[in-house]
Amino acid sequence: MCGIIGYVGPRDAREVIISGLRRLEYRGYDSAGIAVVADGKLSVAKKAGKLANLEAELATLDFPVAHQGIGHTRWATHGGPTDENAHPHVSADGRVAVVHNGIIENFAELRAELTQAGVEFNSETDTEVAAHLLAAELQASGNLIDAMRAVVERLQGAFTLVAVDVARSGEVIAARRNSPLVVGVGDGENFVASDVLAFIEHTRDVVELGQDQIVRITANEIEVVGFDGEPAETKRYHVDWDTSAAEKSGFDWFMRKEIFEQPQAVADTLLGRFNSKGELVLDEMRGISPEDLRRINKIVIVACGTAYYAGMVAKYAIEHWTRVACEVEVASEFRYRDPIIDPQTLVVTISQSGETADTLMAIRHARVQGAKVIAICNTNGATIPRESDAVIYTHAGPEIGVASTKGFLTQLAACYLLGLYLAQVRGMKYADEIRVITDELERTPQMVQQMLDGADRIYELAHDLAKAEDFIFLGRHVGYPVALEGALKLKEIAYQHAEGFAAGELKHGAIAIIEPGMPVFVVVPPEGRDQLRDKVVSNIKEVKARGAYTIVLVEEGDDSIEADADVIIRLPHLSTLLQPMVATVPLQLFACELATLLGHDVDQPRNLAKSVTVE
Repeated sequence: MCGIIGYVGPRDAREVIISGLRRLEYRGYDSAGIAVVADGKLSVAKKAGKLANLEAELATLDFPVAHQGIGHTRWATHGGPTDENAHPHVSADGRVAVVHNGIIENFAELRAELTQAGVEFNSETDTEVAAHLLAAELQASGNLIDAMRAVVERLQGAFTLVAVDVARSGEVIAARRNSPLVVGVGDGENFVASDVLAFIEHTRDVVELGQDQIVRITANEIEVVGFDGEPAETKRYHVDWDTSAAEKSGFDWFMRKEIFEQPQAVADTLLGRFNSKGELVLDEMRGISPEDLRRINKIVIVACGTAYYAGMVAKYAIEHWTRVACEVEVASEFRYRDPIIDPQTLVVTISQSGETADTLMAIRHARVQGAKVIAICNTNGATIPRESDAVIYTHAGPEIGVASTKGFLTQLAACYLLGLYLAQVRGMKYADEIRVITDELERTPQMVQQMLDGADRIYELAHDLAKAEDFIFLGRHVGYPVALEGALKLKEIAYQHAEGFAAGELKHGAIAIIEPGMPVFVVVPPEGRDQLRDKVVSNIKEVKARGAYTIVLVEEGDDSIEADADVIIRLPHLSTLLQPMVATVPLQLFACELATLLGHDVDQPRNLAKSVTVE
């Protein structure tokens, strides 16, 4: 999860690194630190708490101007958020400083070995092991790449390591396995970081770093080798968004800004997906042939958190449009239950960051079984799309808020595109049938905007319910994952007890928790699915009879629920399968405003990080 940056170049390394850490703080924020090399000496500063604490500390220090350094913002795995556990970690001889993202699974054995050899540890972290090992290897070889190669061969787990050596002026070394790392290519300066956000104000030219690779950067050189020491091929790409896309643009929170960016994000995701004949064209799917897709007899979607709920919506759409059996799996459980996967299985993975460790491990397990893998992802050059056979990019732009919003809606849009493409390739729908659905899908950005135009009323509702302690969300069919997502948003950023239920299941036990005045949000299916809709109306009556305060999301013109609704939130007319595109938006707005009223940090909620790169 942690945020990492390394820099070599003519600028003041401290300024470059601190600026980069500000943009990376979404990845972890329980401590931060920096190390620079100047005049053959290593200078280190690190503090528990948010980056502001480190900046305050630096203001009191006579920190040298340097042109080579590394920095880190932490999401704790080993050891609590203390000054001692903050990165960088320095070797016993003071020669090497290391920052790390991931988990070194065999650190206990390595620590015991080093302790027996007389090394004294100053932290509880697994990272400090790597610093001591790297220093020992440097004493033996004197070559930074060879020393890093020797260290990574001894490590088990997921890691990105970035290091500086006081004896190697103007160099930064980094290695990655199962953890994100990108290289920024500047003019007379170079960068490494866990996300392009860290250096995007300086360059938008990026080198993909592959699995099990080591990179050494100087101001004018980038050298990449595999863990085996052989030179590695690299691929450069250009990031098509700039620093302004990562700023708040006048909003109080990045999350609120990202909620309001959703109409454009969805439109961008849908852009250029059709040819002159009106057929769906997914250029990124070239890694899987139409023949492969026609042989598929089962689809398995694997994802985590909010992306998992997008997968639940996708299941309804894909099965309806293609008549192919579709399962949705929590990625962290997938490979541990010995799933039945074969070459006729299509595995679809959904990840905003493209670095989610649980999802990445699921991909690798599926590919060993011979399955084809399609990734739905927002991050060009990330590990998950690189290790998949094909990818559908969501084009949402940077999402800084830890709780996903525009990531979710664009994932939904991509899932719909995939389902329709499968129906087209497999001959389950004619072109005119697909066009009817895609025409409706292309109207969703303006419908999302319509929901945003009514934000003030949702904010008033948040004020009215600011003292509530328990919330229930109900839905059926695709309204069920919407309910789960609404509950998750309250948990993530408002720290409120919230539960999402399939509405029909409430009477099988959970209705016992309904108390007078308890807020219950209910998503009502559109008219046209009358049997389904009528069942949900009955569920509203059930909770209302027990004193619930009912907030009902229902399409415009449907007045059948007025007698049982304390609050009505009107939704634009959309077919049932597409309704989540608009029904989710007021729940996002409600969670954001309630968290703000309660005084919480909406962008950086406690205990969470944006990109979960450990299992």
